[in-house]
Amino acid sequence: MHTTIPVSLQHDPERLVLLDQTKLPESELFLYLDSRDSIYEAIKKLRVRGAPAIGIAAAYGMYVCLARQSYPSLEAMAHDFSALKHYFASSRPTAVNLFWALQRMQKRFDAELAMEGASQSSMLKALLEESSAIFAEDQAMSIAIGEHGLTLFDKDKHWGVMTHCNAGGLATSGYGTALAPLYLGHEQGYSFSIYANETRPLLQGSRLTAYELAKGGLDVTILCDNMASLVMKEGKIDAVIVGADRIAANGDTANKIGTSGLAILAKHYGIPFYVAAPSSTFDLDTKHGSDIEIEQRDGEEVVNGFGRRTGPIGVNVYNPAFDVTDAALITAIITEKGIIERPTTERWQSTCLGDVLCIAKEQPS
Repeated sequence: MHTTIPVSLQHDPERLVLLDQTKLPESELFLYLDSRDSIYEAIKKLRVRGAPAIGIAAAYGMYVCLARQSYPSLEAMAHDFSALKHYFASSRPTAVNLFWALQRMQKRFDAELAMEGASQSSMLKALLEESSAIFAEDQAMSIAIGEHGLTLFDKDKHWGVMTHCNAGGLATSGYGTALAPLYLGHEQGYSFSIYANETRPLLQGSRLTAYELAKGGLDVTILCDNMASLVMKEGKIDAVIVGADRIAANGDTANKIGTSGLAILAKHYGIPFYVAAPSSTFDLDTKHGSDIEIEQRDGEEVVNGFGRRTGPIGVNVYNPAFDVTDAALITAIITEKGIIERPTTERWQSTCLGDVLCIAKEQPS
């Protein structure tokens, strides 16, 4: 494993352990959290980030917060569970894995509550099992995405690969999503030169992606976001691969702001544009990308980021955290189930998406 696992669980006492990613790359600071407000703040303030990691943190957080309470009745415990679930869900509205993980915890809670002889102890045991399963499944998912994604790269060729934001180990519990094929390929002797866009305004590409790739021994170069077109035109880029925070039923994909522009550039220069994401990122209830709620963040992140003012006080700032890439611009979506090429609603429905993505891989035309 190349990266430090960013989210885990400590026992006795029960605490959520997070690598504070706002401190990277200068220092590796771990947070030990045991209150609902501290966990909410960590998710909201991007101390933990990346859709899969957010889901794991929320699941573990539900368990930790309930485990540290003593309830007079199961009804009181159920009432607190519901309130906590809604509280955590409000922290990051675009990241579908957050809602997916919370819903899994709710389903397990309800099932255990309906069991004869249910107790606070049995409820906590069930929640611990479910949150631990989410963590373990995410690790297996990263490897599966990496294996499927690696089939898109020829081992005999040197590849220039561009990525945006951070969809590596720091965003998951393992190898990541977009970076998983690169990590696995590196281990197997593939040759990559990776170009990491800095990803304004919070610089997840330069602070996190470049940090973990360099730590893993991969060849990485940091680019300012506005350099993407030039390096594509210069022929340095053979593929673009990014992660996703939510994928609509028609294949439109929400990811970190700036992703859509990269897809447009890649289309212009004839470069394949890949999205790597687990099946839990698909939101089949959201029909089109225009229906995805885009998180709006504090403008101070743009004009006073990292403690230095780069814009006048009082100026208007527009700071959406994400944009939506049209499905027509996506060459393929790489999942733990397989590869979906030229994603559309009709294509998914005709290739057994009902069971979430068992797609037979085809070569692009």
